Amino acid sequence: MKANFDHITSASNPLVKQLRSLERKKGRNETGLFLAEGARLIEQALAQGWQVETLIASNSGAERDFVQDLATRAGRQGARLIQVPDRLAGSIARKDNPQAVIAAIKQRDLSLDELPADHPGLWIGLYECRDPGNLGTILRTADCAGAAGVILIENCCDPYSVEAVRASMGSLFDVGLARADFAAFDTWRRSASLNMIAASVNGQTAHTGVDFEQPSLILMGNEQAGLPAKIEAQCDTLCLIPMRGGADSLNLAQATAIMLYEGWRQRGFA
Repeated sequence: MKANFDHITSASNPLVKQLRSLERKKGRNETGLFLAEGARLIEQALAQGWQVETLIASNSGAERDFVQDLATRAGRQGARLIQVPDRLAGSIARKDNPQAVIAAIKQRDLSLDELPADHPGLWIGLYECRDPGNLGTILRTADCAGAAGVILIENCCDPYSVEAVRASMGSLFDVGLARADFAAFDTWRRSASLNMIAASVNGQTAHTGVDFEQPSLILMGNEQAGLPAKIEAQCDTLCLIPMRGGADSLNLAQATAIMLYEGWRQRGFA
């Protein structure tokens, strides 16, 4: 059965204007929606039960079997199905060559109380992460390594920005994600008896010498400033990722991956 698309051809259509506004944080905050482009991301969203509000297919892609399948599934869940000219799809995605299908999806932020504190995986806390590419990459790494979830602490970048969603490669839809201030976060992690381990230039122990087999949370700091002294003082362990050579620091996403995979290795990649 073919999906039943409504056709829109004008850039001045109110729905098109709303969809285009989702590139900006203000538009995402006002609507509670965000954009995901491409069949892989939309398939992941539907598989994990995220609510697709609108599915947009370009004229050149609407008849493709995989687009028809996604549209049928999204339509069954109440999504509005829209077909637009290719130029309009590019305008919505802000790309010259957009994917055949784009979706506006309802944001889903968990509260700390909704996180499974007894999850067997390692937790990740990101303190004032400001780069959406880093955030998306960390979500992808967390997904690959079976992390328990990711908590954004204080003033972090928007996980629903176009850049973060693209960089996550669909892992945004798989990984439990919450946002909190540090006080609420620290109360939560203490109640869950999580050992908080931070990567820091002030660490005395190599990250390979830390015990990750106990219930643990890896805390990573801001790209430029790292962690403030008052936050480091709340940590159970400060560790150092060994480095040699001219560079004095690692990219945040790389450093998080090194920490997470060492913890997973200690657990036998279970």
